Amino acid sequence: MAVTTAQRPASRAYILNPTSSRLVWTGHAEAGGYAPSGTLRLAPGGTLVVTSSGTLQTAQVLVDTRTLSSANDKLQEHLRGADFFDVPHFPTACFELLRVTDGQAQGRLTLKGQTHPLTMPIRVTPLGSDSLLLQGTAQVDRTQFGINYNSSSFFQNLGSYAIRNDFQVAFTLKAGRQ
Repeated sequence: MAVTTAQRPASRAYILNPTSSRLVWTGHAEAGGYAPSGTLRLAPGGTLVVTSSGTLQTAQVLVDTRTLSSANDKLQEHLRGADFFDVPHFPTACFELLRVTDGQAQGRLTLKGQTHPLTMPIRVTPLGSDSLLLQGTAQVDRTQFGINYNSSSFFQNLGSYAIRNDFQVAFTLKAGRQ
């Protein structure tokens, strides 16, 4: 009697590099073309696991919300405050990857202490034998996380003060072998 076992592809662990990674956020007014943007930085400790065939298997991406920046100082201060991301109480956001299917990363985003599913397109590119580049854009509905400030879904007659519920975070993440 012969017994065969399926072999799992060998996995490789990587650590995300906060210094060489880039995150750019963009918000939008509901009316007109106002679309402020700025940057965020990764917090240390993010990890990835990739199979030997190059498939992204798991990931934990930590974002330091204290680094949220905007060219407009007043806007930056407001976004860091309780109306939006409440950075003093929630200094880190986390995306936990569950799977990648057909170029779509499926996982859970924890923001302001609340966790919700998030799916986004992702591209994984090897950079030599010891590093990777991950690129994509996440579309986040802020109201799922209790960020309701000037949302016409919650407040009436906002006029030009209404802010769209969704914002985007475009990311280019670099990771090196552990």
